[in-house]
Amino acid sequence: MSTLHVDSVTKSFGEKKVLEDIYLGCKTGEIIGILGRNGSGKSTLFQIIFGTMKGDGQYVKVNDVIVRSQFDRKNRISYLPQSSFLPQNIRIKKLISLFCDKADSAKLFQSELLQPFINEIPRNISSGELRILEVLLIIFSKAEFILLDEPFHSLSPKIVSSIKNMIKKQSENKGFIISDHQYQDVLDISDRIYLLSDAYLKPIKDLTELQRFNYLPKNI
Repeated sequence: MSTLHVDSVTKSFGEKKVLEDIYLGCKTGEIIGILGRNGSGKSTLFQIIFGTMKGDGQYVKVNDVIVRSQFDRKNRISYLPQSSFLPQNIRIKKLISLFCDKADSAKLFQSELLQPFINEIPRNISSGELRILEVLLIIFSKAEFILLDEPFHSLSPKIVSSIKNMIKKQSENKGFIISDHQYQDVLDISDRIYLLSDAYLKPIKDLTELQRFNYLPKNI
């Protein structure tokens, strides 16, 4: 079992404090959900954990290794951003082999979700197909810990259901931290839930707490 340890993360943009003394732990075998309103700092937290943004303060460790650079995070932490990140002119089969090991590449080569466009390049597929590809590449990547920022956005309920099943299966050997505004899908698969609100990460036990912190209306 491996452990991702995130501690003492702070971040401000000018006078606006976005993250304050954030602590988060995740073990392989766990799925952790992070909820929060637009602008609450979820993407900022993910980028700091992944290393593409520097916090004002931060401490990120995988097992006994303190990760400071992108090289330190290689094959340890993968991140699905909200924006597209794939090169547009590389064959999808080649991209799968670059992101995934041999066994997981074989799974994706046979995936019903990718079969309709697996011989294309990203430039020639629709935005929905591109998002499916990006989500699956990160879920099945070589990293032990997977950060997913809005993985269900703009996808049909049927595809979301398939992706949720894949996440649960892959979580047998990986740790997942997921954020998505489709909160029910996050609740469905998460072992623990947190709410990022007013710069602090609050553990959530049930829907009434999400209502108390005004993330959900009180009449649902």
